[in-house]
Amino acid sequence: MGRAFAVMNQKGGVGKSTITVNLAAVTADVLGGESGDPEATSPVAAVSIDPQGSAVWWAARLNELPFHIVQAHDDLDGLRKLPHLPGIDHVYVDTPGWIDLSEDGTSGDPLGRGEAADALRAVLDVVEFVLVPMTTEPLSFDPTAQTIRKVIEPRGIPYLVVINNWDPRDGTADLDQTKEFVRANKWPLAKTVIRRYKIHARASADGLTVTEYPANRVAMQAREDFYKLALELQVGGGR
Repeated sequence: MGRAFAVMNQKGGVGKSTITVNLAAVTADVLGGESGDPEATSPVAAVSIDPQGSAVWWAARLNELPFHIVQAHDDLDGLRKLPHLPGIDHVYVDTPGWIDLSEDGTSGDPLGRGEAADALRAVLDVVEFVLVPMTTEPLSFDPTAQTIRKVIEPRGIPYLVVINNWDPRDGTADLDQTKEFVRANKWPLAKTVIRRYKIHARASADGLTVTEYPANRVAMQAREDFYKLALELQVGGGR
């Protein structure tokens, strides 16, 4: 049985697709087949239930896809089988950049109505863990709280908040404020912080994952964050 993770936040623009694709890439890099084996099949999949398909658009630009990727917002039966996909040990699910948290959702469910909401429910029924990315901007605080309190915690799914897109050049004041907000709410917080690098912003258009960045100091630092986060999920928070 495979391990299925969802990457989720009501707030758009917090880097869900970037995290999904790069976590799949670094996991595939570590767990892939024998080096040089053209018949090797990756045991890692990235699944998008975002109707806009950001992760799939990105993957379409990769020369050699190091993991499987599927657009599945309209495949409820397939989503219910995520932990049981043949040959797949690790699944990362990219979710929509919005969640309808109005109280008029189906049967009181805060996910609202529609195909995307049905897909999200199907995913949340089977994933074992949710990664909640947030940025150091105060505008991401309330949507993160709403996502955790109204969607994740009522379902009893373990989760981990990860701070994403922090620019070290801005100093640590915003980072410290964000960490304090998370701790004040008693949410589990990842030790890994994903730093902002221009190379991340260009990666989707250039058809690159973090494992394929050029060999230089900045690229190595950018890569390090995702390897550390993947390790934290597999060994620590995701267990």
